[in-house]
Amino acid sequence: MSSTKVTKATLERRIRGLIAGTQKHPPTGSLTVGGGTFTATTLVQLLQSLADALGAVDSAKASWQDALKNATDVKAKVGPVVQAYRSWVVATYGNAPSMLADYDVTPRKVPAPLTAEQKVAKAAKAKATRTARNTLGKKQKKSVKGTVTTTAPSTSSTTSPPAAPSPVASVPSQGTGGVAAPRTP
Repeated sequence: MSSTKVTKATLERRIRGLIAGTQKHPPTGSLTVGGGTFTATTLVQLLQSLADALGAVDSAKASWQDALKNATDVKAKVGPVVQAYRSWVVATYGNAPSMLADYDVTPRKVPAPLTAEQKVAKAAKAKATRTARNTLGKKQKKSVKGTVTTTAPSTSSTTSPPAAPSPVASVPSQGTGGVAAPRTP
């Protein structure tokens, strides 16, 4: 015999089939099944009670899902108001823990001061991060200058009409630190 899991839908289908078969071909007299003696009517009532219970599970689940959706919608609507009100209560009664307790709000915790070792570790970590990201300070950024390469005009023996200046400004290359190249006419 295979050990397959019977789903609720399969169980409901089996129960309906047993009820229909019992009503179509009722056993004569009483039937002893599963340690109990049943007549056709009591057997159908017992099977129908299981079918009703399974149906009640479906309706309860649908009701629960509706209630859950309603709670989610109300929470989305009321949640920001609750958060703002709690913030107001803390701002208003921040120095009075007994007043905050009346609202069931705990005062904000003040962070513990850092020890000397923690301060050193924090500074070392910040410096390592700036080095890894190549972050520059305000004065260091001023010293970064872009280089502009210009080409010398070629002198040729033939005279050609002067070239018209380009209407598009030259775009600085990456990493020039925001210094734009001068326009040459």
